[in-house]
Amino acid sequence: MAPALPDGQPAPDDGALPPTVVDGSAGRAFGVYLHVPFCTVRCGYCDFNTYTATELGGGASQSSYATTALAEVALAGRVLRDAGLPARPVSTVFVGGGTPTVLPVGDLVRMLGGIRDTWGLTDDVEVTTEANPDSVTPSSLAALAAGGFTRVSFGMQSAVPHVLATLERTHDPRRIPDVVRWARDAGLQVSLDLIYGTPGESLDDWRTSVEAALATGVDHVSAYALVVEDGTRMAVQVRRGELTLPDGDDQAEKYELADDLLVEAGLGWYEVSNWARTPADACRHNLAYWRGDDWWGIGPGAHSHVGGVRWWNVKHPRAYADRLDRGLSPAAGRETVDGDAAALERLMLGVRLADGLPLADLSAPARRAVAGLVADGLLDGRAAVARPVRT
Repeated sequence: MAPALPDGQPAPDDGALPPTVVDGSAGRAFGVYLHVPFCTVRCGYCDFNTYTATELGGGASQSSYATTALAEVALAGRVLRDAGLPARPVSTVFVGGGTPTVLPVGDLVRMLGGIRDTWGLTDDVEVTTEANPDSVTPSSLAALAAGGFTRVSFGMQSAVPHVLATLERTHDPRRIPDVVRWARDAGLQVSLDLIYGTPGESLDDWRTSVEAALATGVDHVSAYALVVEDGTRMAVQVRRGELTLPDGDDQAEKYELADDLLVEAGLGWYEVSNWARTPADACRHNLAYWRGDDWWGIGPGAHSHVGGVRWWNVKHPRAYADRLDRGLSPAAGRETVDGDAAALERLMLGVRLADGLPLADLSAPARRAVAGLVADGLLDGRAAVARPVRT
């Protein structure tokens, strides 16, 4: 079950944005997130806004999704133009899910084409799609690259069969080296996503997974702690005592092991859960989130942020398609992030990054508090930047 949408103010039916979004826009990059809310099966731990074919019901289908999403792209183009924002080509596109690669490659390329036709793309645009290892072939990856995609992020999660079984992942871990090779042969950059802290996962299991990821030679790895959300099948299993979650010390030990192994292999951390071989291998789309740039989220449940205004779409694909069919914005609600809320958000996101947060961005009381954290060895205060200390 996907989490409830945030509380907020009603969003206008035409999606219009206030004139304040223009302020400072020339200094902010613009990206597009495209949500594909379909999966072949639902993993027991997942609370993302995704649907299997049997959950969709009438009025929504995978076959018509690209056309529906392109209707929101057209609406977005009108809204941003009417708000007076300067013409900005898209610098990053991230297609997430769900499993985007359950759609035909032609649909993914057609949606990217709609984004290109509406805003243009920068010469060095980064275009990523997520994929499950069992949802691609050499020919599909080659077609993605030919259609303008530059990067693929595979949901590896683990290399240990019993861990994958607990997560209800369906792919064969022995396929991982193959899909990485196929993607690289197609000219795509490759990232592998890992999850640590699965019930029943030992420290040796986790070491096996990290080492297996590194053995493929990838230049980017993401490692996330498992969080069991209410409403998922795994939460029910934990509540019934069928699964036992590890404690915080277990997760901390696994995180430190991952950092040690990844750094030893030549990948440096640039955000607390992400490591890249060089700065050019970092995910620029995710960096845009953490740096407070602008992005439009296309798709049911997708979130957007432009000039301090954040909004989110209705969740179900049927409701999403219905609103667009009637010429309405699919936004369910929105909020304006300013003042103290904006400062707090900037702080929370900035200290996640290796680049840190300029101390000049903080208030005088906050700078005094940072001095104490630096003295305690919790923050690195060199170069007038606050960032986490890595040991």
